[in-house]
Amino acid sequence: MTFTAPGLSDANAKELIKILQERLSGLNDLHLTLKHIHWNVVGPNFIGVHEMIDPQVTLVRGYADVLAERIATLGGSPRGTARAIEDERTWDDYSIGRDNVQSHLAALDLVYDGFVASHRSAIESTEALDPVTQDILIGQTAELEKFQWFVRAHLESASGGLPHADSHTERQAAAAAS
Repeated sequence: MTFTAPGLSDANAKELIKILQERLSGLNDLHLTLKHIHWNVVGPNFIGVHEMIDPQVTLVRGYADVLAERIATLGGSPRGTARAIEDERTWDDYSIGRDNVQSHLAALDLVYDGFVASHRSAIESTEALDPVTQDILIGQTAELEKFQWFVRAHLESASGGLPHADSHTERQAAAAAS
């Protein structure tokens, strides 16, 4: 590498770039998943959920931009292509097509479970490497957790139960919630 942030070793920068590239691909995939849900949700409460998703899309796209710029700042070349998403993917593609609000939201809740857990793992991995990068991930995670709370608010019973609590796949969650 010919450039990295001052005070950061090339080895640490390379490790950070690797972590951030995986998260960048995750954010790009999440953005596409959210738009897919936005386009395919139907039924009662459609408009509220349809309009709730767009601000999430906008923020997630912005988060991807922040991570891509951090990769460049660290001397890397961010990969924002469909191939990069496929290469980095350790998760399954979103599996629900046209379906009702409750089904999509239950499936999206599981998506957020996995996504937030992956972002938290990246936070842990960056702790000893670079507090600036870690701070970026912490801020993003806080907002993503808030989005998940918005999603769950549509699904929760008054006692806090989720109809899809025992589901392990998006299809199971969607079936349990509909």
